[in-house]
Amino acid sequence: MAGPLGGAAAGGAMSPRRSLRLLVVAALLAAAAVGLLRSSSSGPDTDPVRTVAGGLRCPACQGESVADSASPIAAAMRQSVAEQLAQGRSPAEIRRWFVERYGTDVLADPPARGVSLLLWAVPALALLAAGAAALRTLRPRRPEEAAGRAGPVARRRTPGSAAPPTPRGPTARRLWWVSSAGVTLLVVAVAVAAGQTGRPAPAAPPADPVAVTLQLARDLEGQQRYDAAAALYREALRDRPDDGIQLRLAFALLRADDAAGAERAVREVLARSPESPDGLLVLGLAQRRTRPAEAPSTLRRFLTLAPHHPAAAEIRRLLDS
Repeated sequence: MAGPLGGAAAGGAMSPRRSLRLLVVAALLAAAAVGLLRSSSSGPDTDPVRTVAGGLRCPACQGESVADSASPIAAAMRQSVAEQLAQGRSPAEIRRWFVERYGTDVLADPPARGVSLLLWAVPALALLAAGAAALRTLRPRRPEEAAGRAGPVARRRTPGSAAPPTPRGPTARRLWWVSSAGVTLLVVAVAVAAGQTGRPAPAAPPADPVAVTLQLARDLEGQQRYDAAAALYREALRDRPDDGIQLRLAFALLRADDAAGAERAVREVLARSPESPDGLLVLGLAQRRTRPAEAPSTLRRFLTLAPHHPAAAEIRRLLDS
């Protein structure tokens, strides 16, 4: 006759069916966790500049990041990232700086919204629900709970006998199977989403490369890096010939102490628009270094055409000195 110890041993034994359920739940949870890690993990890149630049899209390229592109625009953006990191700014602050100037199109991975956001919110909730359902289904009932539901015959057990744990009811089993199916579908969805990272997705339309180039060139001028700004203005001119961009190039060359280059650039504008006030202004300032005898005549012509130009007062003082 089995004593109390034998009854307890029998009650503590786990049935093969229950063991199989535990293994299925553990496998599903592990697979979902692995899928999430695969889809969210990034490569082990130790270069902080490359890490930040890898999250920015090259405006002049198709499907290339700033880290991988060899274009002058990407080089200038990498330099800007390096300088901001040296100033102590965080990667998030640098990304926000680029977004404020060039829009969200500059990001290689725009912020998750809608369905993309659900892909990250649902897994945690589903895993918690599956774990709760598994615990509720597979945990044996307490003896007093089982006795309360078993009826008068079960309540008349001898005091020394151990009440074996009873399985949960059909509602809990249905909940367990529904949760297991949900986790299975979640694992499949995460695996598919993670697999998409290795496939060439359709390239999103890049931001206007000329607009981004001009903004970046102006930022470089604000940092007094006129040579780099001039290089970007030349890049913009190759894509979009424009007198306004040509004049910006001439101004940048003048500030970079390249008066001869500034004169050559502005003469191209004046050949098409002989009475351009800004063109005459840049030409007169450049001539003060290259052709000092001709500079006063050019600057007076500028004042005649644009007496209320923002630079007019300074040019009058320059001519009177």
